[in-house]
Amino acid sequence: MRLVNPQIAKDLEQGKSLRIDLGSGTKPRAGFYGLDQLDAQGVDIVADLNQPLVLLPDNCAEHVFSSHALEHVERLLPLMDEIHRIMRPGGLLEVVAPHFSNPYYYSDPTHVRFFGLYTMSYFVDMDKQPGAHKVPAFPGRTRFEMESVSLSFYRFNLWDRLFVPFLRYFANRTPRSQHFYELRLSWLFPAAEVRYKMRASKAHR
Repeated sequence: MRLVNPQIAKDLEQGKSLRIDLGSGTKPRAGFYGLDQLDAQGVDIVADLNQPLVLLPDNCAEHVFSSHALEHVERLLPLMDEIHRIMRPGGLLEVVAPHFSNPYYYSDPTHVRFFGLYTMSYFVDMDKQPGAHKVPAFPGRTRFEMESVSLSFYRFNLWDRLFVPFLRYFANRTPRSQHFYELRLSWLFPAAEVRYKMRASKAHR
């Protein structure tokens, strides 16, 4: 792991909280430091997400964003522990990943895992999980509180532009409609992405 951008060390010394884009590639989200295993222009932190983020101290990040990166990570559970460790209490975690029904998911040989409505609920205590379906929280102290989960859909043609807004509204209308969509309709009308917004809970620490 290497901190390429010297401003990061200055921010940490001054106690400033970081905004980090995990798996950013060469174009990180505006206002975020880009973290990627690729050592290239635009990457501020060179790191392998399958390894501990040893140069980032506890509670240093207020906002962590990741888009289409976690499906490539083999050691997701240790990474979630690391994300939780570096986040400040109440810090925002946003994750965007391909939904398991996305037909293009299967074309990429570097994809190693699926994501659905409840994937991130395993890091939320059962009594705090929203929605119609509950899953057991993983053992350990890595806990988040779920703010929202939403599904998005491709819009390739005129039919999609007419139909998809209704499908998106129906699927995301309530947690029960999301559950019904994923259980009964997702293979008939595949989703493109699932987006999670979560807050880091440090009560278990």
